[in-house]
Amino acid sequence: MEIDIPDQGAKEGNHRRLETLLPPAPTPEVSRNLKRLFIAINCLILCVGNAGGPLLLRVYFLHGGHRQWFSAWLETAGWPVLFLPLSLSYLYRRRSDPSAVAVHLTPRLFLASGAIGLLTGLDDFLYAYGLDFLPVSTSAVLIATQLAFTALFAYFIVRQRFTAFSINAVALLTVGAAVLALRSSSDRPKGVSSAGYWKGFVLTLGAAALYGLVLPLVELTYAKAGRAITYTVVMEMQLVIGFFATVLCTVGMVVNNDFQAIPREAEKYGLGETKYYVVVICAAILWQCFFLGAVGVISCVNTLLAGVLIAVFIPVVEFLAAIFLHEKFTGEKGVALLLCLWGLASYSYGEYREGKEAAEQATVTV
Repeated sequence: MEIDIPDQGAKEGNHRRLETLLPPAPTPEVSRNLKRLFIAINCLILCVGNAGGPLLLRVYFLHGGHRQWFSAWLETAGWPVLFLPLSLSYLYRRRSDPSAVAVHLTPRLFLASGAIGLLTGLDDFLYAYGLDFLPVSTSAVLIATQLAFTALFAYFIVRQRFTAFSINAVALLTVGAAVLALRSSSDRPKGVSSAGYWKGFVLTLGAAALYGLVLPLVELTYAKAGRAITYTVVMEMQLVIGFFATVLCTVGMVVNNDFQAIPREAEKYGLGETKYYVVVICAAILWQCFFLGAVGVISCVNTLLAGVLIAVFIPVVEFLAAIFLHEKFTGEKGVALLLCLWGLASYSYGEYREGKEAAEQATVTV
């Protein structure tokens, strides 16, 4: 029996033909541009969700919505939306590699994502319950203190280094929240008692602290994953986080009989039954944008940048709340807003200085 063995020339010819079928490796400059584009997209998704989610949730409460567990459920119930990009990602991988796996999550990542999801579900409830008693603008400034909590927890959990600028930012944001507490009656919504306002104040501050813990935990999970964190992994983790958070809120809804109350609430809703469902569905989608953008920014850069972006959009939320919801913009709120913006500017300048010094050192080394 004879066996045909291809000669060396044939091998080289096949190799050359194979090379023509493979896409060229991206240059370093192209890779940097793609990363910047990827960061920009995630920042945009985060900002859209950060502005739209709180506003629509407040619209739900303003026109007759009163179910706290249901409103918390809305913040993560949009997780099935992620099946669409995940399916497209899988089909793309299958075209280039027929043996590509459908799921990248390891058991460790799944369990970590589930635990983070339960914390997120509790955070959703604290935030939604607090928003029932507070104007969006006040809630937004309180949520800005999340950057202080994020910086603190990031220092202990992921060893994030503090600078004089970041310490200054933390101090200014803390003072900004304290200013809001000085005259709570000035922006208390109609029908909300002083005790109710303070309850909302404490709950919202607790939500800021808890999510300030969640963000470094996400970064720690990435660091301990033992594998490369692609955006597919980020989306899979967010899907699991959203699922477990929604399960926790669903249990609360069952105990509170929310499922039976929702149809009656929709019938009596101030904007009409159809708009009731439009508001809650759009709120769920926008909140999913917020959470996906947050974990995406963490995977691309770090926890503190996600915290900064969440806080830096306060002026937009304040402006939109004043325009569309006709909320009062008091002097105390203005002072708190200026302090928060000052803190954010301090942090941003510190990051700029640090990045510039690192680039100069790299140039000297080369």
